[in-house]
Amino acid sequence: MLAEVAGCVIIEKIAKFARYTNLGYRRQVMLIGFSVGNYKSFKETVTLSMVASSITEEDKELDENNVFQINDKLSLLKSAAIYGANASGKSNIVAAINFMKWFVLNSSKETQVSDAIDIEAFRLSTETEKEPSFFEIVFLLEDKTFRYGFDVNAREVVSEWLFQADDSQEKMLFERDFDNYILDDFPEGQGIIDKTRRNALFLSVVAQFNGKISGKILLWFSKTLQLISGLQDRQYRKETLESFENDRHRHDIIEFIKKLDLGIADIQITNQPVFIISNNKPLYATSYGGSLYLNSDSKPTVKTLHPKYDADGKRTSIESFDIEKHESEGTNKLFALAGILLDTLRTGKILLIDELDARLHPLITRELICLFNSNETNPHNAQLIFTTHDTNLLSSKSFRKDQIWFTEKDNKGATDLYSLVEYKVGKDASFERDYIIGKYGAIPFIGNFKELIGELHE
Repeated sequence: MLAEVAGCVIIEKIAKFARYTNLGYRRQVMLIGFSVGNYKSFKETVTLSMVASSITEEDKELDENNVFQINDKLSLLKSAAIYGANASGKSNIVAAINFMKWFVLNSSKETQVSDAIDIEAFRLSTETEKEPSFFEIVFLLEDKTFRYGFDVNAREVVSEWLFQADDSQEKMLFERDFDNYILDDFPEGQGIIDKTRRNALFLSVVAQFNGKISGKILLWFSKTLQLISGLQDRQYRKETLESFENDRHRHDIIEFIKKLDLGIADIQITNQPVFIISNNKPLYATSYGGSLYLNSDSKPTVKTLHPKYDADGKRTSIESFDIEKHESEGTNKLFALAGILLDTLRTGKILLIDELDARLHPLITRELICLFNSNETNPHNAQLIFTTHDTNLLSSKSFRKDQIWFTEKDNKGATDLYSLVEYKVGKDASFERDYIIGKYGAIPFIGNFKELIGELHE
């Protein structure tokens, strides 16, 4: 099985990519955990934790490369994989974090007082359908731990809270219960309560009025917490194209593509555009005489260059191909994600990818994960969280048990989220084999198709 193949080939080839960025000024901007309840398929509150458990693995390199220490009391994981059957709710974890990010960044400016909040509670129970949805995130920012969350329904923010901790005990900064506020140690929130609509987050409004702490937290949500879909990845090409404006980043992206053995010798961009953002949509423009001119025809064309050989196997020339017309879906995906992947590693950010393995060979998917689970290519402790169906990745040679998560629905349609570390796993156990045979749950229950076909022919 591919899962039993040890080592990450690409590590030796591109270990230099992440080294040159100095992150001394923005250390420790990490995700510790995220909780959600009564949202989409989650009836009860579940928690995805990036805290490393106290286990030690047989392969000591896993403990050295896949975990990083914050202090004597806290160590975090560099990656987490979420498995589950189709429609089990694993994508809803990403959707929940995405909603929280959007609401934090936009509730104070993108909605009017009468607007409904686009929230979907768990709909398969009379107990929860009229109850608020719960969101809470714990993260590190400038050597301090913040715990922020809220309860929200379609009409209003029911409650909201922000706590902070450093080396001492956790302290409350503010709490909100409908229109009642307690500001214990949050002076930047003074005078802002009356400016906060019932369908807007207090944290977001305070940030709009230049609150120092709230502004930094919104910047963390905006710049550090990144979410992308592995099924709709072409929309992220903009980041890769913009990276080509920097010669050093351009070189890294080309080397990244080349080292994945796709047969590409070089990449060229024609009609390199200037991006203008209007109504959150990128518009293409050309620059002439110091002025910008909107021009839909200036959409960039990405060309991949391949060597051409004669009958004796000697290189004779270079052939150019349009990446969208002539390259595979997998190659297009890798190009689209290259910019954001390398930027995440360079700057120590957090990246969540739904369906990471879609349209990628299992070995390439494994290499991308290896970039994060390595002290060489990930010296700034960037974090990767992804959903996948690729059981080839389920290996004790790639992941610690606390890095593997599962989603499974019960017989009433509610999703549970749990980790492999909760199971007693033998020293020589195959994670992949045991998962496939159902030892850890989170697999589809498939009916008898032979009976179905027989009925169709009756």
